[in-house]
Amino acid sequence: MVYDVCVIGSGAGGAPIAYELSRAGYNVVVLEKGEYYREEDFDKDEVAVCRREKFTPPLREQKHIINEYEDGKWTRYDGEEYNWSFWNGSMVGGSSNLMSGYFHRMKPNDFRLRSVYGEIEGANVLDWPINYDELEPYYDKVERVVGVSGKVVSHSFLEPRGTKDFPYPPLQENKVTRWFDAACSDLGYESIPTPRAILSQDALNRHGCYYSNFCGSYGCASGAKGSARAALLQKSPTKIITDAFVYKLESNGKKITRAYYKNSFGISKVVNARIFVVAAQAIETSRLLLNSKDRYFPNGMANSSGQVGKNLIFSAGGSGSGRFVFEKLTPQQQQELMEVGVFFNRSLQQWYEYEDGDKQYKGGTIDFLFEHQNIISRANKEIYSDDGSLVWGEALMEKVHKRITQSRVLTFEVFNDWLPTDKCFVSIDENVKDKFGTPVGVINLYGHPHDLKVGEHLAKKAVKVLQKMGAVEIEYNISSAPPPNLVAGGCRFGDDPKTSVLDKNCKAHDLQNLYVSDASFMPTGGSVPYTWTIYANAFRVADAIIKQLHG
Repeated sequence: MVYDVCVIGSGAGGAPIAYELSRAGYNVVVLEKGEYYREEDFDKDEVAVCRREKFTPPLREQKHIINEYEDGKWTRYDGEEYNWSFWNGSMVGGSSNLMSGYFHRMKPNDFRLRSVYGEIEGANVLDWPINYDELEPYYDKVERVVGVSGKVVSHSFLEPRGTKDFPYPPLQENKVTRWFDAACSDLGYESIPTPRAILSQDALNRHGCYYSNFCGSYGCASGAKGSARAALLQKSPTKIITDAFVYKLESNGKKITRAYYKNSFGISKVVNARIFVVAAQAIETSRLLLNSKDRYFPNGMANSSGQVGKNLIFSAGGSGSGRFVFEKLTPQQQQELMEVGVFFNRSLQQWYEYEDGDKQYKGGTIDFLFEHQNIISRANKEIYSDDGSLVWGEALMEKVHKRITQSRVLTFEVFNDWLPTDKCFVSIDENVKDKFGTPVGVINLYGHPHDLKVGEHLAKKAVKVLQKMGAVEIEYNISSAPPPNLVAGGCRFGDDPKTSVLDKNCKAHDLQNLYVSDASFMPTGGSVPYTWTIYANAFRVADAIIKQLHG
């Protein structure tokens, strides 16, 4: 059988393709390495998620090699030995099942980083081959089809919109947001509600949020979260083959002719299609292409430019927190603080651009949220006393009980650009293979010093808000440690086939029927979480594929 379209990967980059093409009447098959979990399969089992790798491959079977560049030298780490994992959600819908759903659009200048802010030594910054106006209708489409809740308010860096507001009202909020808004007002900061890809009410044949406060790292049992599975794949006639690890693509020099995958028994299977779309997650997409060598592409599929795997990016920044303790609060404030489940949806984008001395900098976004409800991680923070000695027994019980029942932590996350460089890229190790016998990916890591400078500037602004609110134990950490759930690049798009892998529609320059629609296409990442942009671009790519099929 020859399918019209074969999509490899079912997350935010692959699902919109399958959704649009199958609903348009085309015969689409999705190859997904993981399993198919539905709402009834998700619970709040902290041990399963934190300790047993329920949604990610075990590193003893599918590991990475990590090379870290620091102080002028490379250090090699075996992912299994150091328990260093870059796997996200290996299941239908991918890691979108496990996201917190913070949905900010990129800004117009994010598409013109080099033109607006200039070159930065040691960084490979390029403008995008498309602009914000070309992607804006698709941002709007994601709001409606995937479901985004929130309220648009005017602020310094509000991006142009085709609609006045989000299609669904804001989620319920904790009253501590009033403290935050007041503190920002006193400081002259612009507090904005955080849009979320979580339904605040029953809609789109899904239930609204029931406020468990277990969004990040956990699947959504109500269907409110706008995962690629719940919002798209469960509503499309797409054929989905699970436990299908795609290990090689084959070409005739002009087109991809077939994809090879192995099932859970290690048996090889073949899929033939007119068009192939790779959306396996940025690292795995590069790995698949690099492993797909043939006589036409001896350095990897679609890699005549030598750019496959290059310019890998993450989200730069870091996180911080402050604790509110009962001793400093009125009884009413104590009650407001401990209100369970409802969200703390506040963000700052006032320094998305800023000046320092005579230079203009691209800044970023600061999202504020309560610490995760997971009791394991919260209790683990209390096992040492202030002098560093171990606390145990009854003393530990009393400490954990007091901290959880008489205080609460407000955290913040900083998102700014991770600049692409020659030292951050994906390669493969021919001598190390996974359980399928396929060479594993090598993740070569380096963070540009510029990223740290910007992240530090933003974190200090967040600290001022926590101080104004009366928090104690305030701390933050800005580093070059890459967040595995925020990864992009490796197959950047552009107009020049010599310096890019994909054209502006995310079709490989080298092949007539190969598209890449996950975050791999991004030359730069913007200063927001990537998921909304991945969704929007994938819907845009789906339109381009439909035009090609019609042609």
